[in-house]
Amino acid sequence: MNAPAGLSREMCDMIIQTLRQVVGRELPDEKILELDEQDVFPEDLIRLLLSPDVGMHLIFLPEEAGGLGGGARDICRVSEEMASIDLGVATAFLAICLGTDPILVGGTDEQKKKWLGRIAGDGLIVAYAVTEPEAGSNVAALKTVADQILDADGNVTGYRITGNKQFISNGGVAELYTVLAKTPGGPSFFAVERNTPGLEVGRHEDKHGIRASNTTGVILEDVEVPADNLIGGEEGQGLKQANAVFGYTRLMVGAFGLGGGQGALDRAFEYARTREQFGAPLIEKEGYLAKILVEPWLDLAAGRAYVEQTALHIDEGEKDMGTEGAIAKLWCTEAGNRAADLAIQALGGYGYTREYMVEKMSRDVRITTIYEGTSEIQQSIISLYRWKETVRSKGTYYEGLAAKQDALHATHPEVGADVVAGSLRAVNDVVQHMHAARLTRNQVVMFAFADMMMVAEVAAAYTAQAAAGDGALPVASRAFAKRAAAMVLDGARRCLTGLHGPDDAEALGAATVVLEQLETRLPAAATSGYWRDLADLGAVLKAKG
Repeated sequence: MNAPAGLSREMCDMIIQTLRQVVGRELPDEKILELDEQDVFPEDLIRLLLSPDVGMHLIFLPEEAGGLGGGARDICRVSEEMASIDLGVATAFLAICLGTDPILVGGTDEQKKKWLGRIAGDGLIVAYAVTEPEAGSNVAALKTVADQILDADGNVTGYRITGNKQFISNGGVAELYTVLAKTPGGPSFFAVERNTPGLEVGRHEDKHGIRASNTTGVILEDVEVPADNLIGGEEGQGLKQANAVFGYTRLMVGAFGLGGGQGALDRAFEYARTREQFGAPLIEKEGYLAKILVEPWLDLAAGRAYVEQTALHIDEGEKDMGTEGAIAKLWCTEAGNRAADLAIQALGGYGYTREYMVEKMSRDVRITTIYEGTSEIQQSIISLYRWKETVRSKGTYYEGLAAKQDALHATHPEVGADVVAGSLRAVNDVVQHMHAARLTRNQVVMFAFADMMMVAEVAAAYTAQAAAGDGALPVASRAFAKRAAAMVLDGARRCLTGLHGPDDAEALGAATVVLEQLETRLPAAATSGYWRDLADLGAVLKAKG
């Protein structure tokens, strides 16, 4: 196994400390609320973070290009920290990273030297110009065209690009755009500089949240670029270049979901310690603590374990992590959205006012379930690829994951791995039954598959972290294992019985048999004590302050 890429823990800690100091000084709560109200992009702050004095962008650039060579774990840690402060600012940095990715993964040596060197040294703001008004998440449906410019001998000397891009982060402030367009050889990325004739900034979007992030359209009308600006030097490589980093970039957005949700939840914990109702602080109220604070904290902690596990695999050199990236994005962004919403609930009427940060943070984190592929797109990816793998392997894929949980349980019975093993096998049984019944053509079934697969795999990562003593509390992983089992059983019921009515007696009977087997595999005794575990976890969190 290769040594993991990335920075030392100490170096990453220093970068995060620098981020806290700079942003804490330049972006207090009052300024954040002002930027949100006025819908203003904090260009001075972004320039400072990109300056030689700070160089925050260097973490995602390789050392040979003048960067720090940060790995996926480092970038996820920084992304979560930045999102916990302001998700609009974090989005500006994601856009720079995303816009750089086609050059990183597909550029020629000359292109990397030219463009990455300028991004590192000059602190260029970059935009990733892919999304179009009618294409949405379907990248293959783009309409922007890059026509070849030929010399007298028929050689391609350049391209003329025409089309409209929409919802482009940094669209109105970028100095460099990586633009996806159709060429005769297929979709291709081009590097296009801001001052190129024919490139214009479109309408500024008046958004629900992340209002500190600049989001606009980008209009290209007969924009001419030299052939050297075709990234990779070969037509038709654009979708391959985009797909190569989806697992990585969606992992980053998952980290954004964690940061946005955790930032709001931390404020809710602080409020609950000081706000008294009926003679005691709110944090002493058992139901309030368990429902509004501990359960969302648990979801975020489990998601963080999965992000760290996936990032480590990427840093160790694993390439095909698209499904894992989709799982991380789906779970962590939905969990972050729930946590921020419950933070509003935790503050009551105060939480609903714009004076308090949690209202803004809840609006901000909502976008993480939409950009870089909606939650429904992630469900489609997860269910399709895990279903195919389950069928192809004749069930050994999930059985293999379950066997690892069996081994964990043998050495660490306190972390809940036995319950997770049962959940993984339940997923296996449901997928194979629905496949044999030819019911996987129904999208509602595939969405239910995705939810079951996701929560079972996140739970497996959490128990592994707890068993390794890597910061996860056994009571927390045990509680989450029970939560995951309940969600898997709920998904199984929806899958197995949701498409059968009274007239489908034979099919309903077969599905009921499978469901009864699952309920035997995941008996109430195995998942009992969930609320007791939450109470114990709540006591730990209260004591930690």
